[in-house]
Amino acid sequence: MALVLIVDDSPTEVHVLTNVLEKHGFDTISADNGTQGIEAARRQNPNIILMDVVMPGINGFQATRKLARDPETSAIPVIMVTTKDQESDKVWGMRQGAFDYLIKPVAEDDLIDKVRAALAHDS
Repeated sequence: MALVLIVDDSPTEVHVLTNVLEKHGFDTISADNGTQGIEAARRQNPNIILMDVVMPGINGFQATRKLARDPETSAIPVIMVTTKDQESDKVWGMRQGAFDYLIKPVAEDDLIDKVRAALAHDS
């Protein structure tokens, strides 16, 4: 089954996303900031990354850009999962290399559909 890396500084968000994904048969790991997320992506080589934007240290946009530009991690699709709901935020996220963009709170069906779409695109 696919391994999903959740990068979010909110333990509540990580818990909610983990429960939804594991209920649908995905394995999950998490990191609570952008720097740890990049390190986990390199170390664990997940199939997909769910990336929050607003985090201490480097934000999700910066972390996504670093992942997209690193040959080691550039093939891993990143879905931004954030409260930043402006169209300009979405456009910026996609420009940084995100595969897709979801607004919190995320509906379970939307999350699973987007994760499956990103995994299908990847294979």
